[in-house]
Amino acid sequence: MGILRNIERRRESRTPSDLPLTVWGIDVRGERFLQEARARDISLSGALLSGLDTDLRSGDVIGILYAGRKARFRVVWTRYDGTGEKMQAAVHRDPADECPWRDLLPNEENWKSSISASGEAQTE
Repeated sequence: MGILRNIERRRESRTPSDLPLTVWGIDVRGERFLQEARARDISLSGALLSGLDTDLRSGDVIGILYAGRKARFRVVWTRYDGTGEKMQAAVHRDPADECPWRDLLPNEENWKSSISASGEAQTE
């Protein structure tokens, strides 16, 4: 019998949250959408979105607006929530865009990203 291991592949810690935000993009039918959703488990590079009414798929690029700041994100995976009515999506931020919720993250996360943005040595 094999041993089950919980291997954490994330490079950043997640911060629990419940942020209201606006999401827009093109759904699986090729139609534009714009809707309110929630961001949970945020980090500098991504988040878990919940409350989505539209169907998305892995690889889709969406826009997120939070507190007057916009950024592009790529959908990593999607699934229905516990009720089967709304979608959840894990998203990863386009590195060219600034993290819209950066000010809400612990100072260590902000410090690491400012070092990597300046081109100096990273700490992992």
